[in-house]
Amino acid sequence: MMTAYRSNGESVVLTVDKPWDALPPDVIWLDMSFPTKEEDIYAERLTGIEVPTREDLRDIEPSSRLYVDEHAVYLTGSLLCYADTPRPVLADVAFVLTPNCLVTVRYDDPRAFKLFATALCRVPGGIGSAHLALLKLMETITDRTAEILEHAELHGDELLQKIFGENGEQNRKRPPRALEKLLGGIAGHHRLVSKARGSLASLSRLMTFLYTVDAVQSDHNAKELARSISRDIQSLSEHANFISGNITFLLDASLGLINVEQNGIIKIFSIASVVLLPPTLVASIYGMNFKYMPELEWVSGYPSSLLLMIVSAIIPYFFFRWKGWL
Repeated sequence: MMTAYRSNGESVVLTVDKPWDALPPDVIWLDMSFPTKEEDIYAERLTGIEVPTREDLRDIEPSSRLYVDEHAVYLTGSLLCYADTPRPVLADVAFVLTPNCLVTVRYDDPRAFKLFATALCRVPGGIGSAHLALLKLMETITDRTAEILEHAELHGDELLQKIFGENGEQNRKRPPRALEKLLGGIAGHHRLVSKARGSLASLSRLMTFLYTVDAVQSDHNAKELARSISRDIQSLSEHANFISGNITFLLDASLGLINVEQNGIIKIFSIASVVLLPPTLVASIYGMNFKYMPELEWVSGYPSSLLLMIVSAIIPYFFFRWKGWL
């Protein structure tokens, strides 16, 4: 689908069935979402540039993601998509900046594009240039990434509470294998934050390159906006690193508590074995098949042996309790 946005925020959906002869001068953004081959050709005729295809975005080398030719500035950034789902992904989006129009080509649906399209009509006086439209779009993408990281931090706090319980106190009534199940949640949390860090690294390179573009350098407001976005991306990268460190703590804490629980189970079996060892010894002694044993003729020999086994089990139990091993 192709959508043309005017400087005042109005949008028009373009179709190859009813093509425009030329791109109106007030159109500052041409958004191509999942474009077909026919739409690529149509967009190239309207803008006079070569539109990147799905194969171009998929096969592009990291060193060729940012370049300038005689007609336009080509930028490719990795944006975080489907952050609200269990499987977030990084989607490559092409930004082509021409003197009169910004062209975006994407084969995924980052939420920032919908937010930017909605906010266009609320910009006082509209957006008067293509490079300002690109910077405003990058600002929206950065704000969306900040929102994702804020939700990720809150989710990390929820995981921490599930691991340690209320007020940081370990929950002794935790269901069996609850910590093992939490490892899956920690893995999903790590996946989201790592994708966000990858997107921020890509955006940082893109903004550094965009800052050197002549159209931005010649516009004081655009230059200041680009500098502000770069600072925001840098601070968000540091925030993402902080959250990543917290994820490492969550993983270590979960594995540590799993080991504690397993050691507790092994301790119970070990103590039970030690407690039952003296009664077993008593039973083994009186189970010997010798003809002459003093206790064989005792009338109270059997209850005495039972009492001795019980006492020999109770003494180690209370000794372990006194030592704090139970």
